[in-house]
Amino acid sequence: MSEAPSTQIGRFHLDAPVARVFPLFTALGERAWAQGWEPELLSGREERGSAFRTVHAGRETTWIVVEYRPSEGRVSYARLAQGSNIGLVDVRCDAAGDGTDVSVRYTLTGLNPQGQEFVTEFLDPGRYGRMMDEWRAAITGALSAEH
Repeated sequence: MSEAPSTQIGRFHLDAPVARVFPLFTALGERAWAQGWEPELLSGREERGSAFRTVHAGRETTWIVVEYRPSEGRVSYARLAQGSNIGLVDVRCDAAGDGTDVSVRYTLTGLNPQGQEFVTEFLDPGRYGRMMDEWRAAITGALSAEH
């Protein structure tokens, strides 16, 4: 019997409304804050079923938008990191006063022992928390640059 996929969720707050924050979690929107993020659009843009490809740290990943609900502040992606892991990324942006509370959940399965090692390291609570802190800082910088 196979094991359940591994998952981790992180949360952070941004001092900007959902209408400004949510677009930063789309394939093209992430370019504003994610260093080295250069998606190649394969079909569509943001809507459900859109697909894109990225290369990060030498690994090609194919992404498919499985949910896109900007009015609810929700977007989800299925992803395949070639020869390593597969999984889902769920982002939720909720209004919190004048700002936005963001939650990011990765649910991953390694495709082989090396892929499972990557998943274990990537989803380690300490590492994942640091990544969320880095995301918050980078997105805050991008939001500041808009003015």
